[in-house]
Amino acid sequence: MFSLSNLHPSPGSHHRRKIVGRGVGSGHGRHATRGMKGQRSRRGDSKMVGFEGGQMPLLRRIPKQGFTPPFKEKLEIVNIAALEENFENNSAVSPQTLLEKGLIRTNLPLKILGSGELKKSLKVSAQHFSQNARVKIKEAGGEVQVLLNAQKSK
Repeated sequence: MFSLSNLHPSPGSHHRRKIVGRGVGSGHGRHATRGMKGQRSRRGDSKMVGFEGGQMPLLRRIPKQGFTPPFKEKLEIVNIAALEENFENNSAVSPQTLLEKGLIRTNLPLKILGSGELKKSLKVSAQHFSQNARVKIKEAGGEVQVLLNAQKSK
């Protein structure tokens, strides 16, 4: 009968931890399983990641290319087509309303892009607009309002 008092691991599934450097009587004394001589037998032998014994490491042999700007501004992006689908005529579009409708996920600065058709007159507020988006919103009889970027994010 099984109970908590008589549970044991299966035979062979549990191995005792190797205890090294605790004297000759432990069976792992003297050289402590490190062998006789050489770099790996000494203390402080840990080498940097990618070390290949003095050979030029792979990471340095491969040619490098490209550059990632460290201060690039991250933006939430919404297209005109999404505004056409999700908003009624003469309604106000702001980052808060877009967040509520699930068109954006975070409070990063918002950029409206001009992909798609816009036939509704909307009052759109965002931090950034593409030139194409500005033209399409104004042609449809809407307004463009540029918000100041109150929150800078990394």
